[in-house]
Amino acid sequence: MLKMQSLSKVYRTEMVETYALRDFNLEVKAGEFVAVTGPSGSGKTTFLTIAGLLEAFTGGQYLLDGVDVSGLGDDQRSRLRNQKIGFIFQAFNLIPDLNVMDNIEVPLRYRGLPAAERRQRAADALGRVGLSARARHYPAELSGGQQQRVAIARALAGQPRLLLADEPTGNLDSQMARSVMDLLEELHRDGATIVMVTHDMQLAARAQRNVHVMDGRVVDLSADLGLHPVQAVA
Repeated sequence: MLKMQSLSKVYRTEMVETYALRDFNLEVKAGEFVAVTGPSGSGKTTFLTIAGLLEAFTGGQYLLDGVDVSGLGDDQRSRLRNQKIGFIFQAFNLIPDLNVMDNIEVPLRYRGLPAAERRQRAADALGRVGLSARARHYPAELSGGQQQRVAIARALAGQPRLLLADEPTGNLDSQMARSVMDLLEELHRDGATIVMVTHDMQLAARAQRNVHVMDGRVVDLSADLGLHPVQAVA
């Protein structure tokens, strides 16, 4: 589903080169639920933005569902992102002036889907996250946990091959966080491929596999007495 080999990302100024990712190797198979952890500044966010085709990389190779994305133009990357990837953000990113149903439909409009299909997909996704009764409510009328469920429904409505979650419980209290994690686990059991960036090791432990990032590389914390770069992650 997702395969990065010797990936690098360099930010350059006139005086300084900063490596956000260096020799980054990661493979996520279809149907996996992978948690990505690491300290602030380790490269987790850079990895996620590159995985989501929101940012270009400097070197190496990235295959998304078998497609080498390195040679794609902006329009091709946008189409691939819209067709293959669903995003779940910490800040929910719901549009306050739109009700729940309309918020879920927004990405589908960019695909040019007919109105009837958009409505059906949105309704199905809302039912899946248990919020069908809230379809006409506005974000301000929902709790934080409900808003995050709407954000998940918005991602699901696009029927993505890959769900990318950036600290999806970061703005929630512990009870709501557990509820959202329960939903992500349910989606995984139903076959979804999920990559979740989190700082919470208890939540990461609920994923099928954990990947730790340090200094822009994937490292193996189980290695003897130290951190060692992982050259391949199966």
